[in-house]
Formats: sequence, structure tokens, C-alpha cells
Amino acid sequence: MKKIRRSRFFCQIPALAFAALLTALTVVAQVPKPADVFGFEPGADYKLANYAMMLDYYRQLDKASDRVQMIEIGKSTLGKPLLLLFIASEENLRQLDRWRETSEQLSRAKIDEAKARQLATDGKAIVWLDAGLHASELACAQMMTELAYRVTTEETPEMKKIRDQVITLIMPEMNPDGLDIMADWYRANLGTPYETTDPPWLYHHYVGHDNNRDWFMNNMPETKAVSEMLYTRWYPQIVYNHHQTSPSWTRIFIPPFADPVNPNIHPGVTTGVNLVGSAMANRFAMNKMPGVVSRLTFSMWWNGGMRTVPYFHNQIGILTETAHKTPTPRFYPPDSMPKLVGRGVTASTNATEVFYPYPWKGGESHFRDAVNYMLTASMATLDLAADKREEFLYNIYRMGRDAIEAAGKSTPFAYVIPAQQWDKGEALNLVNVFRQSGVEVHRATKPFGANNVSYAAGSYVLYGAQAFNPYVLDLMEKQVHPNQRLYPGGPPIPPYDLAGWTLPMQMGVKVDRLSASFTATTEEIKGLAPVVAGSVSGKAGYGYLISPRENAGVVAINRLMKEGETVFVAEAGFSAGKGTYEPGTWLVEKGSATAERITKLAKELGVDFPAVADKPAVATRKLRLPRVGLYKSWVANMDEGWTRWLLESYAFPVDTLHDADLVKQDLSVYQAIILPDQSPNSLLHGHATTAMPAPYAGGLGLEGTLALKQYVNGGGTLVTFDQASDFAIAQLGLPVKNVTAGLSSQQFFIPGSLIRTTVDTRHPLAFGVQPEVAASFSNSRAFELVRQEREGEGGQEKTKAAPEPSVDIVASYAKKDLLMSGWALNEEKYIAGKAAVVRVRQGKGNVVLFGFRPQFRGQPRATYKLVFNALYEGGLEKSNGQPLKGE
Repeated sequence: MKKIRRSRFFCQIPALAFAALLTALTVVAQVPKPADVFGFEPGADYKLANYAMMLDYYRQLDKASDRVQMIEIGKSTLGKPLLLLFIASEENLRQLDRWRETSEQLSRAKIDEAKARQLATDGKAIVWLDAGLHASELACAQMMTELAYRVTTEETPEMKKIRDQVITLIMPEMNPDGLDIMADWYRANLGTPYETTDPPWLYHHYVGHDNNRDWFMNNMPETKAVSEMLYTRWYPQIVYNHHQTSPSWTRIFIPPFADPVNPNIHPGVTTGVNLVGSAMANRFAMNKMPGVVSRLTFSMWWNGGMRTVPYFHNQIGILTETAHKTPTPRFYPPDSMPKLVGRGVTASTNATEVFYPYPWKGGESHFRDAVNYMLTASMATLDLAADKREEFLYNIYRMGRDAIEAAGKSTPFAYVIPAQQWDKGEALNLVNVFRQSGVEVHRATKPFGANNVSYAAGSYVLYGAQAFNPYVLDLMEKQVHPNQRLYPGGPPIPPYDLAGWTLPMQMGVKVDRLSASFTATTEEIKGLAPVVAGSVSGKAGYGYLISPRENAGVVAINRLMKEGETVFVAEAGFSAGKGTYEPGTWLVEKGSATAERITKLAKELGVDFPAVADKPAVATRKLRLPRVGLYKSWVANMDEGWTRWLLESYAFPVDTLHDADLVKQDLSVYQAIILPDQSPNSLLHGHATTAMPAPYAGGLGLEGTLALKQYVNGGGTLVTFDQASDFAIAQLGLPVKNVTAGLSSQQFFIPGSLIRTTVDTRHPLAFGVQPEVAASFSNSRAFELVRQEREGEGGQEKTKAAPEPSVDIVASYAKKDLLMSGWALNEEKYIAGKAAVVRVRQGKGNVVLFGFRPQFRGQPRATYKLVFNALYEGGLEKSNGQPLKGE
């Protein structure tokens, strides 16, 4: 502890005040500054602290101050600790459980008005601040160390007020794996031409930038850990998610957001967001910090982001986007300042606009500037929360009560997820999507009736009378995005991220919307809904059957094949015992350890395994576990990461194939190779040689493309998603064309919406798929076959017909009522009835073209099976019983 010398000034202070001041100064003297640990100030030019340095700092901060408590809330994808700090006065931290319980009671809104008023009067505001999750936005995590230090140690009247009135929750970094990836890359390339480039791989092991697109599915461990804190533990009134970067030639974007606002968001949330934005704007103005802009790009429509999911929980979600994400300085020539900032919707730089009144004029820009702007915005938020503590606490209660009281009136009384489902595992997954975000779900313990429909015990009920009902509504109901145009008759204004995302549609789960009240005997689910063990029934003289409908069955089959079990696929429907079974049913021959393995899988996965005494009388094809090659460009690709996550989650053996691997390796060892969604130009050429270090420049090129063509001709299966399908069509010379190519957004526009798609369930690639599914269509593709034209100069020619293209249409966009959820322009004119998934036979092999992304962000579970079947295609023996090469 540092000694503090008593000066003449201190002698003039009353004894009690002196004692308090002495204590405060002693606390400050003991607490390390970030620079004491890092060896440089946060935001210093050319300097970055990595996660190990930050862990060291936060642990020292926690140890040194009674105003800090730190916990670990989970692990990152690669196993790093996820930290959460609580910072407040010593007295408030001693009563931390009390303030948490107060926040929960007010957020859940099950108490009466008098109790709510009392809790709001006595309670403390809960404010969440995080350093973001996009690791390339480098200043956020650096800044957070200084914010934590300042909130802990500063003795200004403002900061004392904040510590007394607010429990500040600081999450130092939501993507520690990515922080280290970026820090390592920057340090390795410092002083080279590639100093400010991003690495040629994702900055999250699986999903890269899409880690901020996972907030209702909660597929990633980081998302799960944070969602638990926000929606089942701490219920903050304000959630502030830092990001970079702002529109060019601005310093920071702050709320208010652009139109539209989602109608399921309580207007108290929207006005609360605007209130926080106004507090930020005023603080920047009074501190002479220019370049603060609002109402560009970022809207309040989309659900699924770190700051947007809170809206539907009556929490004020804040996003800021701050300029200068790199430690390398920049210079903006003042005489080059543009007249407008922003893209599409813009703001003038002449200081005449309400939401850009104080433009930045350019000049020097440093990493520390970003830190200063983020600190200022954070302090504005904390100060406002302290001043309006009681108001924020009561308002979250009032908004929760409004949701509860609307049930059965302006909103449904309940949603019921029947026990009988096409894929009961996905119904359970849907339930747990809601449970992970704090939604109350009940399970029927007895059969019941509602709206003249009988429901079995085991059906799930989501009652509308709960505070988080806006979240339920938004994920259950279809979205109808406004038809926004840049000007009347002009091009559409693209939505920020998606226009539609309705989960029952994407997951293929039947959900009934019930407006009238009913009575049912139910039990509330605590924690996550458990897997209900599948049944193993009958006598297994021959073996066991597995339905092709359930995604979990794929996990079971793949694990069984990995363990050496023999599996066949039925080519047609059949009867066995007292049951009838559809095409695509898997047959597992009984071996010495099969029964034990089946029993274990039934319990773990909830999959039913009816046993059969004799081999069913149906044509079958033997299946082997396909070895999958997944192409990974040196242009970091989120769709590749999501595909890799999907394959690993469903127990497919998968190898990463880079450009050189396609040329040098024997590709015949792979039963399938996947090209994830990526533009043809990017696939072919990759990074320019001047844009990245030499090992990461270039793409497939001529040699890689030729290797893929030879692989297909030799009997391999190539699977392509969305844009990559255009590459395959052009480079392999396939008799298919993309009918959306060349259309402008004014002619045809579907930005992130769900499109009705009909499936030929007789086709082997569609076994187990529902007859109608929702395709995740995001400026995607539709196909038609290329046939010889028998016309010339306007007349028909009676020439001999050319052979029909060897193409199977597996799925097509519907002929009418295409838009299920979101926004679409001229969809019926351009893609109605057109092919969505095709299989093209080429040489001895196949190319399976997807016009959309069937695994998009881990959401459209109803189209997963189309991918799985395409992969199994390469692992099936020929129909004549001849095995594939290598078996």
C-alpha cells in the first residue's frame, strides 16, 4: 500500500470527511491502472493488449478493490474463460443478491403496482456494458479496461452517484478467441503493407461476424452464456453493446436508429433508446467532440442481435459504432470532406441536420480517439441510469405488465406446440430457444382440448400472459417488412440484416396460435426442457429402423456407422410388423453391440428405434459414413464456418480443403465436397496478390477448378450453396441457369426472407423432408434448365430434339403465395415455380445446386435434411448393388 502524506490541506478537513477521503485515496492507490499491467495506455498507437493481458488486469482489479466482483460465466468456443464484472459501491456489492432479485421481480412483472413502486424506489439500476463481440473492432476491448478502472476508482460526484445508484455489469470481451486472433495477426504484420488487414480466417472459430446474429438461436457457447445472464439472471434495464465502425468521415454512430421499428417492441423501449441516445449526443456536444451521427443504416426491425433481442424483453438495447478500429493512425485531408455521409440514406456535412449538427472536419485520427468516444458514450449512459434509476426500474415493470394484460385481447392467449410433430427433436429445440431467452414454457401433464382441437400430454404451452410475450410474438408470427424506398418509385432501402425469420417456419415445427382462453393441466419447465427418451420396441431379430424425418436420427446413424454398424437405406416405402415406413428409412443390422448402442442413443437423442424380427421386403442400398471435404477459401467466409459447425454437430467426418489441397490431394477419398456460399469471383481469384501476404493470395484458379471437375466426372458429389452455385454452373458447364442473374433491386428484391418451397419427397435427396419448407432466401438464386431452342428468326423448327438435360429438380419455389415472412418484390414474376434445389449428373458423379443457404446461421432446421441427403448420396452403393469406388 502506498503511504499518503498528510498536508496542510488535509488538516483543514473535518475528521470524518478526512477519514473518508483518506480511505478513497488509499483504494485508488492500491488499484492498478491498465497501463501498469500492459506497459502502455489503452488506445496507444500500434499497441494491442491480448486476452491474457486483459485477464491479468481484471484479476488484479478484482483482487485490489472491494468495489469489484468478478465471476466466470462460461467458456468460449476454444475454451477461454468468459468474465463478468460487477462494479458498484462496497455497500451495494454486499447486497448484490438483493438488487438482482429486485431486477428480476420488476422485469417479470408478476407483482402488484404497490410492490413495484416500492422496489423501484428502493432498487438499483442494472446496466450492462460490453466490449462487443466483433474481434476486428479492436478498440472496444481496449477501452473497457479503462472504463472498469474509472468506474471503480474515480471520486468525482458523478462517479460516486453512479456507484451508489447503479450496478454496472461489465463484460470485458464476448469473443476472447477472436481478440487473440486479431492481436496476433496485427502484431505479426505490424510494419508491413498488410498491417491493417484482417486475417484470412474467421475471427470466431465457426461464425466470424455472425456471432452477432446468433442471439435467438443461441447456437454458440458465448451466446448461451450471455443470454443466461441477461434473461434469466440479471434482467438489466439497459444493455449497451459497443461496436465499430461508424460511417466514413464520422466519429461515432449513436441512437436514435433508422426506420423501421418492429411493431412488437413496446414504444417505451423505443423512446428509452432515444433518451439514451440524446444523453450521449448532448455529452459529446458539451465536450466539443464532433462527428456524432444518428438515424443511418441501423434500424430497430430485426430480432437476433446482441442489442436487438433485449428490445423484446422490454430492455433498452443500445448500439454505438465508433470510428477508428485499428491501432494504426490515419489522416483525413480536411479539403476532402464529403458533402454527405452514409450510404443510401445519408446525412449532410454542412451542419444543417438535426441528427448530424456538429460534423467532423477531418485531420489526424488515432486509436485513442475511439477509446475516448466510447468512454464518453458509456459515461453518458451510466449517468443517465443513475439520474433516472427509479424511472428505468418502474418502466421495465410497466412494459411487462402491458404485455401480460394484452394476452387474450390484442395478443394470443397462448401458443401450443403439439406433441405430435414431423420432427419432435426440433420441436424440443424450439422450446429451448425460448427457454434460453427466459420465456416461460409449460408442458401438459394430461391431454387437453382447445379451439376444438385435442392435444396430447407432452404438448408445450407458451402462455401470452408473461412479460416477455413480445419476444414470443416476434419469433412465432410472420414478419411483414415495410416497402421502404430511397425515394418514391426508387430502389428499395435494404433492411438492416434480415426482413423475416419466423422460427416455426424455419424449423418445420407445427405451432397453433390460440386466441381464446382454455384450461390445461401443465407444469412449468425449469431450466431447459429435457430430451424425452426415445423408445426401443419390438424384437430385433434382424435389426432396428430409424425414421428419416428427424435431424437427430442423422446423429444416431453417423455415430452407429462410425462404430462399425451396418446401415441400409430403404428406396421405397414398406411395411414391417405392425408399422408402415416411408422411403429413406434407415435399417440397422443387428450386431453384437448394436442393442447397447441403440439403447444409449435413444436415451440421449430422443430417437425411436422400432425393432424388426425379419429383414423388410424392400429394395435397399448400403450406406457408409461419407467423408466430406469442405472448401475453405483464404477469404474468410462465415458460410464456411456455419457449414463446418453443422457437419461437426451432426457427426460427419469433415476435412478442410484449401486451394492447394484441391490440387495436390487425392479427392476421390471424399464422398462429397461442399462449396459454401461465396461469390464466383472470390472463389476463383481469392485475395489479390497485393492485398494479402503471398501464402493467402489467390483462389481456386484454373487448377483448382479443373480438379473439382475431374472429381465430379470421376464419381464424386459436389454440393454448392447459393452464390457458389453460379460458380459451378459457369465453370463446370452445367445445363442450368440462374434466372435472377442480372436483375436490379428495382426489378427483383428479396432481402433475407422466408420463401415457400415445395419438395419432391419421392426424390432420394428429399427423403425425410416435409413437402413444404421455408427457404432462407437472401438475394439468392432460382434455376431453370437449359434446353435447345428449336426456333429461328421467329419461326419454329421441326428438327430432331436434343437429349433432355440430365437434371433432377428436387425442390421448387412455390407457384403462388411465395412470401412466408419478410419482404419480397416481384417474386411471383421471376421465381414462382422455378427450381430451388437441383441435382445435375455429370460424368460418373453429381453436382447438387442449392439456390439458397439451407443451413443459414444454424436456423432453418427444416432444410438441413436436404444437405444431409446430398452428402449421403456419395456414400450409397449403386442401385444395382455394385459398391462405390473405395468401399
